[in-house]
Amino acid sequence: MTYLEGVYWDLDGTIANTELEAHLPAFNKAFNDYNLCWDWDRTTYIDLLKINGGKNRIAYYSKLINKSLNKLEVSKIHERKQYHYINHVIKDNVISLKTGVYRLIKELQKNKVRQFIVTSSSKKQATLITNQLFKEFNPFEFIISSDDVLFHKPDPLPYLKAMELSGIKLNKSIVFEDSSSGLRSSLAAKLPTIYVPSNISVDIEKDIDLNCSIDTLGDESCNANVIKGPKLIRNYVDCAYLEKYLLTL
Repeated sequence: MTYLEGVYWDLDGTIANTELEAHLPAFNKAFNDYNLCWDWDRTTYIDLLKINGGKNRIAYYSKLINKSLNKLEVSKIHERKQYHYINHVIKDNVISLKTGVYRLIKELQKNKVRQFIVTSSSKKQATLITNQLFKEFNPFEFIISSDDVLFHKPDPLPYLKAMELSGIKLNKSIVFEDSSSGLRSSLAAKLPTIYVPSNISVDIEKDIDLNCSIDTLGDESCNANVIKGPKLIRNYVDCAYLEKYLLTL
């Protein structure tokens, strides 16, 4: 019988909405510090999210506007961006958990389902966010960050590394993702994946073959709606639903 042993969580946009709330203002402050006349607005940044990883995003944009930066310049700007991001998160308390995340994580922990984070953020940023959001307990055994792998999402390597470290079989695992690059990564690693969108309206690329998509994890006061996949058992995603999903594969 198939049963759930492990859940791999993406972080930004999946556990918490962070892109527009913390990452975007941090980028713009870093650009200002280096006297770059760059001021990414919401639309520009959402479009740039198709480029995974902060350093890659900076390098891509610099080429896009014909102001190519070398690797050292990109690294320095990104390092400054991280500084502002950390200060913004700590001082301004701008990050909050998405609907249903805390409830489901607690239920998974109670049922002894192991949990992990697989993110394109740096280890420093990911650790900061998890420490801020989970002050009472740490539900995650480990974090696979951009610092831990040579190739990032949409490459499958982050999830392959996480699977290797956890030792959990494919048919006993589930991934939660919110982006095209994340979905490509987990699906290329052959992991059962549930798509839960972030607060940013970004269309998933049409060639991505999803078998489970839900608008929110939901809770008692906010019903979840299945876009594609098995019907909900309750009005929100719980352990029983995740077991049911695995059994349909």
